[in-house]
Amino acid sequence: MLQVEGLGKRYGTVPVFGGVGFALARGEFVALVGESGVGKSTLLNCIAGLDGADTGRIVVDGIEVTRADEQARARLRRVQLGFVFQAFHVLPHLSVAENVALPLLLQGRPDAARVQAMLEGVGLAALGERYPAQLSGGELQRVAIARACVHRPRLILADEPTGNLDPASAARVLALLHAQVRQAGAACLLVTHSQAATLRADRVLRLTAAGVEPAPAGLQAPSATPR
Repeated sequence: MLQVEGLGKRYGTVPVFGGVGFALARGEFVALVGESGVGKSTLLNCIAGLDGADTGRIVVDGIEVTRADEQARARLRRVQLGFVFQAFHVLPHLSVAENVALPLLLQGRPDAARVQAMLEGVGLAALGERYPAQLSGGELQRVAIARACVHRPRLILADEPTGNLDPASAARVLALLHAQVRQAGAACLLVTHSQAATLRADRVLRLTAAGVEPAPAGLQAPSATPR
């Protein structure tokens, strides 16, 4: 589902990371950890085609992102990717339900029942008519997660999706992401600092300036089954 080979990124003359290589298989839930500032969010942006890499290759579901034009990247994000942004990026002039429905509308296949099911999945079933200004930070995070999953993407990229949530809501969201991966045959790459999240992952990878390596065994769930 995802292949990253020899990826490097610089901002001007400042290197962010280099030599990054790893792969995700369909049905795999992988956590990515690393020190603050090492480039975890930048890596997700490169995979989604929102930022360009300086070296290396990224292939998502057979599409080489690093060589695709902007139109192809936009279609990839619209159809095959679900992105949970750390800063939410919900649209303030749309209701909660309208925000969640947006990926389906962009594909020309509205589905009110699917939207409601996603809101129920993240514990927001009663808030569909509210607007973002009326929600807490944790509720906004759950709206962003529902929106990222509603169109059943092939690859989910999640940037600290539980960072603004209480433990109960975080557990609900992790269960929802797991269900998307297992039931829809998707793959998920989750950037996190949460040990609870890493313990739910099949594998845990650590990003450093020199590349990606398996994280220490203590961050892995005892039942994890690397693919």
